[in-house]
Amino acid sequence: MSGGGVVLTPRERQIVRLLCEGCSNRQIAEKLGLRAQTVKNQLTAVFAKVGVSTRLQLAVYAVRHGLDR
Repeated sequence: MSGGGVVLTPRERQIVRLLCEGCSNRQIAEKLGLRAQTVKNQLTAVFAKVGVSTRLQLAVYAVRHGLDR
């Protein structure tokens, strides 16, 4: 699935969905069986892909492009 011409990996989409639910990096890590640092690294990559710099901007982008589902 992509949003706005951006292609995210299945894992990146999972992380974005959980971010949109209000989960912290630690909570996302626990839910997906990852380290918090891995989640942080993945989010940094997603920020760069979609051209945002904050979690709020990413959440807004995700909602607008249907990536929150």
